[in-house]
Amino acid sequence: MKIKTIVASALVLAGILTPMTIQSQEDALQESCNQYFTSPFIATGKPFRALLTGDEVAEFKASLLAGTTYRMAVCSNKSNYIIFSVYDMERNLLFSNSDFENAPYWDFKIENSLDCIVEAKLDSKKVQSGFAMVMTGFRLDAE
Repeated sequence: MKIKTIVASALVLAGILTPMTIQSQEDALQESCNQYFTSPFIATGKPFRALLTGDEVAEFKASLLAGTTYRMAVCSNKSNYIIFSVYDMERNLLFSNSDFENAPYWDFKIENSLDCIVEAKLDSKKVQSGFAMVMTGFRLDAE
């Protein structure tokens, strides 16, 4: 009887602590990403997050406005092991950080408003699972 009680208590405790652990990992991840949004850049909206394993790909949609300089940043709980790619809605590749040694951010100016698809995945040569966070922001001052 005591063993059942101990097992049940352990399961309840694990159920309570797991969401807190995940939340604190996400908070740490967001703090890590925030380092890329110092003046003159400011982060916009809520970051996109995903827990990835193996070859899974997280897909996010973003609308970008003409004449704006943007910064897109990715962070992971495993160093810079996130590959992110930006596509237009016809799936034409606009940028991939894999061409730049998995650089953690990309600055770009949009000439025409654009809806795009952002994909994030793990660099499977380096890590098999982890959190991925994608944040976008824009430049405050005129260039």
